[in-house]
Amino acid sequence: MMTFMMFGAVQLGVVAACVVILVPMGMAGWHLSRNKMLFFSGALFITLAVCVHLTPYFPAVSDFVTSVSSVVVFDHRISCINMVNDITWDLKRNASFHGDIKKNSSLSLEFYEKHWDWTKSPKIEACDFQKLSNYDASDLLNGSWVVVAGDSQARLFTLSLLNLILGSESDRMQSIRGDLFKRHSDYSILLDEIGMKLDFVWAPYVVNLTNLMMNYKTKKSYPDVMVMGAGLWHMLHVTNASDYEFALRVLKSSVVSLLPFAPELGMNGPVTGSVSIKSPHMFWLGMPVLINGMLNTGEKRAKMNDAMWHAYDRALGDSKILRQLGGPLVLLDIQTLTWNCGPQCTDDGMHYDGAIYEAAAQIMLNALLIESHQRL
Repeated sequence: MMTFMMFGAVQLGVVAACVVILVPMGMAGWHLSRNKMLFFSGALFITLAVCVHLTPYFPAVSDFVTSVSSVVVFDHRISCINMVNDITWDLKRNASFHGDIKKNSSLSLEFYEKHWDWTKSPKIEACDFQKLSNYDASDLLNGSWVVVAGDSQARLFTLSLLNLILGSESDRMQSIRGDLFKRHSDYSILLDEIGMKLDFVWAPYVVNLTNLMMNYKTKKSYPDVMVMGAGLWHMLHVTNASDYEFALRVLKSSVVSLLPFAPELGMNGPVTGSVSIKSPHMFWLGMPVLINGMLNTGEKRAKMNDAMWHAYDRALGDSKILRQLGGPLVLLDIQTLTWNCGPQCTDDGMHYDGAIYEAAAQIMLNALLIESHQRL
């Protein structure tokens, strides 16, 4: 009965199409010799209109249109993820600064006012990146378990994320800073007002990150958002880029095994033949540009030279751990952020001004919006 009704609907649609096409085209043909452009323009318009009206009667055509739309949206998301790190800086001398940076170099970070924004271009503007407010960030991360794991760069990123959510000048943040920056230690906080748990895990080596991944897998308990990054300690104490690349490849395997879909990575969830299970959002916190002449020990200047830094940067790319290169982790590009901000944004050549990590936190939040199909 349903088939008969569908067949009847198709017949009715075809008859209607014929009437809609033939009658206007016959009338237009009457004037063909007088205005050919009018005839062919009208014919094209009417044909397209009929196709639109008939599409719902043919499931295969409808599915095809839906598939094409999905691919376009998917490609737009990938494009925006790839451009989310495109940040420009505006550095201006701080008119209210009265210190003497020649006598106290630690004051150099206060010498410039640092403002950043996404690069102005039609493609980037189409992505609608924006700096999230305290309210927006809290709403996005409401009820989430967030883990940030790594070395001092990860700790600075954690500070910036908490500054955004709680307010950098709040009394609560003043006490949090002291606990968060206890040397070589973990830190956890529960923000009851938004139901968010944040864990900072001290993991200065890539092998520490791999062990953390395996621990989550064993417990079958996964964070909603995870930001990880390591490399500076390995560069200083191991100084072997090949070993670093191998460690990253092992980490990549552990991350892929943690993700609840296989065999191939999708943009935000399972691909064909996999089980639909919520996937954690995972990010790689890149290493900063090292300014060798500003590093504060002779050992650092000798081992963490430009050639070694570039070797470690190549190892990261060759490991294929980054989403941009087919891997599982979205890059938070600290390298580009620090390069563009320059030596005015660091006083020790390694640890940078809070504005760098503030920008990285906003980049992560915008990537989360893209991956979770949300808009503010």
